[in-house]
Amino acid sequence: MENYRKITSTNYPNVILRVVPGHFVTPNSHVNYYVDMTAIKSRTNEARWAAEALSAVHYFTTPVDTIVSCDGTEIIGAYLAEELSKAGVISMNAHKSIYVLTPEYTPAGQMIFRDNIQPWITGKNVLILLASVTTGGALSRAIQSLKYYGAKISGISAVFSIATAVAGLPVYSIFSKKDLPDYETHSPENCPLCKAGVPVDGICNGFGVSTL
Repeated sequence: MENYRKITSTNYPNVILRVVPGHFVTPNSHVNYYVDMTAIKSRTNEARWAAEALSAVHYFTTPVDTIVSCDGTEIIGAYLAEELSKAGVISMNAHKSIYVLTPEYTPAGQMIFRDNIQPWITGKNVLILLASVTTGGALSRAIQSLKYYGAKISGISAVFSIATAVAGLPVYSIFSKKDLPDYETHSPENCPLCKAGVPVDGICNGFGVSTL
């Protein structure tokens, strides 16, 4: 997509967010920007810089045993685990190392963890890592699922977040509403772009966007 613009983090100039204006449909809402994190999630340098920023943005006061990486943030999660270890964040695991997991989802969008993975979730201090948080719907389901498996939520980190808190837990992010002040999210039935007859430009989720 060629009509994107770049937003550079004020405090972490190596971390750049690419956004595309338009009318986009996500699993939970309609938005007026597609936030493209392909480079941040896929390039090792940019993933490392994002992890360094997240380790500084989110000041950890509780142990982290496991990072659950959502939205394709596994590479960032691995670097974040490394950054937290270097910073002296405590892991209660016997080998003093942090697990980095990718969740599996049911068709209804609920996280599930197979029997072989559950020991790294149940009773563990879990950090939820996401690419973006807009309505908070997906994050709320993630929190519910992890608590169902007996996890203790250590915190929530995201590259970009409109929400500052979900389910009573703060969301720490590199980019927020102040970096993209005209970003809007609406339920499908209340979308002003739909009401104005503006066609949908694309459908997007954690994997990317499909233009129409």
